[in-house]
Amino acid sequence: MNRIGNSRKNAGLKWPRLLPGILIKRYKRFLADVCLKNHEVVTAHCPNTGSMKGCCESGRSVFLSTHDNPRRKLKYTWELIKMPASLVGVNTLVPNRLVAEAIAAGMIDELCGYENIIRETKVGKHSRIDLLLTQGNGNRCFVEIKNCTLVFDGVAYFPDAVTARGRKHLQELQKLISNGDRCAMFYFIQRMDAREFRPADHIDPLYGETLRQAANKGVEILAYDVYIDLKGIRLRNKVPIRL
Repeated sequence: MNRIGNSRKNAGLKWPRLLPGILIKRYKRFLADVCLKNHEVVTAHCPNTGSMKGCCESGRSVFLSTHDNPRRKLKYTWELIKMPASLVGVNTLVPNRLVAEAIAAGMIDELCGYENIIRETKVGKHSRIDLLLTQGNGNRCFVEIKNCTLVFDGVAYFPDAVTARGRKHLQELQKLISNGDRCAMFYFIQRMDAREFRPADHIDPLYGETLRQAANKGVEILAYDVYIDLKGIRLRNKVPIRL
């Protein structure tokens, strides 16, 4: 559990030392072959379970972090890919960590006023919600965070593949709303070239339908983009939402 301070300050994450390379291919979801600058071909862990539609094309410039932990099967982790209009963050561990730090730093106006942050809170029989914000008076706010990397013509879309798990999270949030809790769905756009956010009805129409239903039941929908470069990443702007 993290305790939230009273002062507003900048929050961001610094990348570890990054190695540039060229993506050869991504395969088996968690693996990517990359040609480094010295022409060595290495296999990197891809920390992203999504389809990565639109941002995993062979031949693109990518950036890897390295790890010396002997328990790791792979030494390299794929962190970033360079798209025409923006770097894009690949690592899906980043959103939860950065959103929690931004809330603790008072950087997200919609989620200010809470005293504690609890991560990975179990709800229902088989689900977990990413963050639980609490106040001393018992008020609670559940926040589910989704990593969004699909952008087309300035529009950020989620999901990038059919997601039964994503719909389940929306249904759980609706149940929590009916019990008197506050709930928010937070779309973390891990790139800088989105002008607005929309559900990807062309990919998963059931998800879009469930998202609109959740919004109508009182689940708050938030979307923020980031500032991202080869040094680090931080939350930047609230992005307009069109449901």
